[in-house]
Amino acid sequence: VAQLRQRFFNSISPGGLAGDRRGVVPASGFSFSAQQIWRVIKENKDLDLPAHKVMVATVRCEEIANEKFCRLSSDEDWLALEEAVQSGSVSGFGRRLSSILETYFSEYDSEATYFDEDVRNAKRKHLESKALDLVHPAYLNLLGHLRFKALENFKSRLEQMLKEAEGFAASARACTESCMHEFDQGCADAAIKQAHWDASKVREKLRRDIDSHKLSVRDAKLSELVARYEEKLRQLLCEPVESLFDTAGRDTWASIRKLLRRETETAVLEFSTAISSFELDQPTIESMLQGLRDYARNLVVKKAREEAGKVLILMKDRFSTVFSHDNELMPRVWTGKEDIKTITKDARAASLRLLAVMAAIRLDEKPDKIEDILLSSLMEGTVTSPDPLASSTWEEVPPENTLITPVQCKSLWRQFKSETEYTVTQAISAQEAYKRSNNWLPPPWAIVAMVVLGFNEFMLLLRNPLYLMFLFVAFLLSKAMWVQMDVPGQFQHGTLAGLISISSRFLPTVMNLLKRLAEEAQGHRTPESPTQQQSSVAFQSFRNQSQLNPSSSIAQSSVSSNVSVSDSSVEYSSPNLMQRRNTKVQEAELSQ
Repeated sequence: VAQLRQRFFNSISPGGLAGDRRGVVPASGFSFSAQQIWRVIKENKDLDLPAHKVMVATVRCEEIANEKFCRLSSDEDWLALEEAVQSGSVSGFGRRLSSILETYFSEYDSEATYFDEDVRNAKRKHLESKALDLVHPAYLNLLGHLRFKALENFKSRLEQMLKEAEGFAASARACTESCMHEFDQGCADAAIKQAHWDASKVREKLRRDIDSHKLSVRDAKLSELVARYEEKLRQLLCEPVESLFDTAGRDTWASIRKLLRRETETAVLEFSTAISSFELDQPTIESMLQGLRDYARNLVVKKAREEAGKVLILMKDRFSTVFSHDNELMPRVWTGKEDIKTITKDARAASLRLLAVMAAIRLDEKPDKIEDILLSSLMEGTVTSPDPLASSTWEEVPPENTLITPVQCKSLWRQFKSETEYTVTQAISAQEAYKRSNNWLPPPWAIVAMVVLGFNEFMLLLRNPLYLMFLFVAFLLSKAMWVQMDVPGQFQHGTLAGLISISSRFLPTVMNLLKRLAEEAQGHRTPESPTQQQSSVAFQSFRNQSQLNPSSSIAQSSVSSNVSVSDSSVEYSSPNLMQRRNTKVQEAELSQ
């Protein structure tokens, strides 16, 4: 305030209100200056004062527009239409809304027709803008319902067409075209003639939603196809590969490669035909086909690793099969003629070849020397420096293809030999036992001693024929006794059991032979009584049981002897003699 006061006091000084007075109009030129001011005001329309009718038109038209807008906002038809749009799409929305708007716009035109045209038109445009802003949200809601309906129709139609085994790409294309056409018809029905609203953004959103759903369905269908063919490959590869590993040999990996190639190419061809209806681009198709090939290969690799984990069991099974069965896969009986050393070597060689097969994955047809290294180091015992098995990798075999390292092979072989040694020992024991039970001749040195020491007695027999006759009769009696007592059969179950059985049967057998000789001399035979037949049958049954159970042969022999001596007329005979005797008895009974 103090500064302003000083400016008034010093108005004509520099910095004062009047300044240096160079821009001030003198009092003599005030009239001319005022005229120029009013002329500028008249010529500039922006500074011109409105006419009275314009002011009246402005006020009145604005009142009419406001009144029409209020009536539109509370119009029952409009409120009902707005409420209907909130819950769903409304048929004839554009026609009905256009009729409502046209009613109020026409009333405005009729009431404002006598006012200034420029003012009337300006206020009408303002009324249209406010009215359209009022109804535009309902229009957007309607477009949202149309978009949702079109998308749901697309989903249901696509699903139905796919159930009917239509091609995916063709089905998706047909459903897209039909649903977009329905949406466009709905947008045309929703349009009003008072405005040119653009539905392109909603249409683009619908297109993106359709493409997104189509992509998700396509991915799901492709995943189902891939899973189905992967399962098919698993069934076609796992069990055959496992069977090939169980019977592993030199051609095992060649057979696996052939099986893998055949089944993979068949599956790839069928899968390629199945996905052709999806109309995928070529890089995507190649990627999926390669994925199927990789899955098949990984199946074989996984199965190989599983079998390699139980290689010791497979080796022992292979050893048992080769060692305990002959070339015709019949169970081997150790009779003393078999070369156990050679058989053991062959069985171990077969097991070692199985270990060589399981040592590495050979799906790339690259040669290796694993079998030669294992045979030379473990079977032949060749000592080389450095030790080829003192390593964690095989020569010419990538680490990722190694299933069993050389060090592990060496350890497995030691464990395998220790666990199969018992089987070889048992075979040797069985062979020796068989030789002891079937060797009736004395050893060669005993035969030579008998010939040397008994030379004088032999010459004595040659000089006196009566001795020969006596020896011949003794031989016949001994042969008869041998056959009647079934000496080889009695000694099959052990020496002690055979001696006890023969000693208990010796005297009854001698009596039986003498009786039969007497009967033959008289020219007739005494028929056997039922008791004798029952005793013979009992003796045969006891003898059969003793053959089935060698451990109880002693007790059974004593029982059979007790049964036989209960009647002095019971005869002991071999199975052949007993069969002939029973036949003669039956013929005698028939003749009577």
